[in-house]
Amino acid sequence: MRIAIISDAGEPQVNGVVNTLRSTVRCLRALGHEVLLLSPRDFRTFACPTYPEIRLAYQPYARIASALESFQPDCIHIATEGPMGLAARRYCLRRKLSFTTAYHTRFPEYLAARKLLPKALTYRLLRWFHGRSEAIMVPTPAMKTALEEQGFNKVVLWGRGVDTTHFRPAVEDHACIDRPLFLYVGRVAVEKNIEAFLKLDLPGTKWVVGDGPQLEELTQRYPEVRFLGAKGQDELPAYYNCADVFVFPSKTDTFGLVLLEAMACGVPVAAYPVEGPIDVVDNGVSGILRHDLRQACLQALTLDRQAVHAHARSRSWESATQQFLQHLHLARRPVADKTAVIKPLRETH
Repeated sequence: MRIAIISDAGEPQVNGVVNTLRSTVRCLRALGHEVLLLSPRDFRTFACPTYPEIRLAYQPYARIASALESFQPDCIHIATEGPMGLAARRYCLRRKLSFTTAYHTRFPEYLAARKLLPKALTYRLLRWFHGRSEAIMVPTPAMKTALEEQGFNKVVLWGRGVDTTHFRPAVEDHACIDRPLFLYVGRVAVEKNIEAFLKLDLPGTKWVVGDGPQLEELTQRYPEVRFLGAKGQDELPAYYNCADVFVFPSKTDTFGLVLLEAMACGVPVAAYPVEGPIDVVDNGVSGILRHDLRQACLQALTLDRQAVHAHARSRSWESATQQFLQHLHLARRPVADKTAVIKPLRETH
C-alpha cells in the first residue's frame, strides 16, 4: 500500500511522537509498504509559542496538497493536531477522503499546566479536530477510556514498542559515580513534573537528560543535579545503562516510550501509579509504582534487572505496526459502491 503520514513532530526533534513515527515507518517499509512522511523539516517553519526550540510549519497547505496529489496514497494518517495536521485534515475534507488520526499528547493537561488554556476548551477543539477521523489511535486502554469519557468516538488502540537490539543491557564503566544513580530522560518542562523528582531526598546522584523551557531555571535551582542536555538515540542506551533507577515523575503522559527504553536496558522504573506507567510497568517486577515517589525510587533499587529486561522484550515495534495497519482506512471509497462506508483494512482484506 501507499501510506501517507503527516506530522507536526519530526526530526531533529527528540520526543515520543518522533520516535514512534520513525520506528513505525521503518517497520512499514520492511513489510513492503511505500510510505510518505511529511514533517516540518520539509517546510518553512516558525518557533512554537512557549516552546521556541520546536519548529512548526508555516502555511503548509499548498505543499501538503501538492505532495499528496503526487503521491496518491491509499491511506492517509494524520499524526498530530498542529499546522501540518490541520492542513492535511482540510485537504482530506475538501476532497472527501477518509483519514485516521492519533492522540499522542495530553494537550489539555499540558496547556492547563502552563496556564494557557482551560482543559474544557482544549478538549472541545480536539473533539472538533478528530471528529471526522475514521479511527483515533491511542497508545493505552486507559487513554482510550479517558477520551471516550470526554466524548470522543471511534477510539482504537495502537500500542508502542521498543527496539531491543538498540536498547539492551550493557556494562558501563563509570566507577566515579556516587551511587545509586537516579536518571530522568525527557523534556525539561513543567508538565513533566520534574521537580517532584529533583526535590526528593535520595542517596547518591541525580542525572537529567533532555532539553526544554525549564532547563535553565532548574539548573540554577538544583545545582547538585547533573543536567546533561538532549541526547540522540544513538547516545541514550549508554546513559540508561549507567543508571540504577529510571525515575518518571510525569502524571500527564499518555504512554512514555522512555519507560520501555529504560526497561529494555534492564533499568527498573520508579513512577506514580497513573496513566502511562500503569500500562507499561509491571509493578513489583519491572518497576515500582507508588504515590510516594521517594519510596518507589528506593524500592526499585531492589528489583532484578534481568526480570526488568525480560518484561520489555515482550513489546515490539513489529506488533505495534500491525495494529497501526489494522486501523487504517482506504482514503477513497470503492468506485463500485459510492454509498459504502469505508471499512477498516482488517475488514476489507
